[in-house]
Amino acid sequence: MPKMKTHKATAKRLKVTGSGKIVHKRAGSAHLLAKKSRRRKRRYKVLVEVHGTDVKRFRKLIGPGGGL
Repeated sequence: MPKMKTHKATAKRLKVTGSGKIVHKRAGSAHLLAKKSRRRKRRYKVLVEVHGTDVKRFRKLIGPGGGL
């Protein structure tokens, strides 16, 4: 059976931490920022862990060994 290929679009959006958690950037931080509060914009900077129900699917897309 051929090797699994890394899904590059997913790999660019996700990061695997040293402890093996998958984290991503929050949605909504790219544009229309003038109307958003300072507090809200600050919180966009923090990477958040992927929801538990999605982890298995993302690991498969990223590939073996984290792939990143």
